[in-house]
Amino acid sequence: MMEPDTPRYRAGRLLVATPQLGDANFFRAVVLMLEHSDEGALGVILNRPTELEVHEVLPDDLTSALPLEGVVYKGGPVSPEAVIMLGEFSDSDGIQIAFGAVGVIDPDADFDNLARSLLSVRVFGGYAGWGAGQLESELEQDAWIDATPATSDVFADTAEDLWSAVLERKGGQYALLARMPDDPSMN
Repeated sequence: MMEPDTPRYRAGRLLVATPQLGDANFFRAVVLMLEHSDEGALGVILNRPTELEVHEVLPDDLTSALPLEGVVYKGGPVSPEAVIMLGEFSDSDGIQIAFGAVGVIDPDADFDNLARSLLSVRVFGGYAGWGAGQLESELEQDAWIDATPATSDVFADTAEDLWSAVLERKGGQYALLARMPDDPSMN
């Protein structure tokens, strides 16, 4: 399902899980890739909200300095206690940008200064990680579909619809896949 013009390294791209993946952690997952090199890859699953409220798990000084609200998202099965925050920035100077105006918030940043340029924030617990060559192997097996991200994907209000929405946006055979029921035997 890979298109011929997709980049070798997927940092700043979306990976959309296909039924071929066969890993329950990634069933209909949409992953924003933050790092990808010969040494491995790291990303966060965008469409797994939890029941945990952001203000329940983050320190008060952080929640008061940044526009944090809503729930924590399960970023992946690796290190669930690790926190990764993504923000949409009006000024991205000094920010590790993932794509467009979306970047990773440095936990050591001056939050008072940072808050002035933050438009939106999403908090993730854990991440998705791949060792050297692992993601490339999964890509060769058509376990993932490469897609161009949109800021609205990261901050979607209806995360449960994100998998279908990204595939619909790609069109063609992907739009057909987007309409497939969770259990194809129910079709």
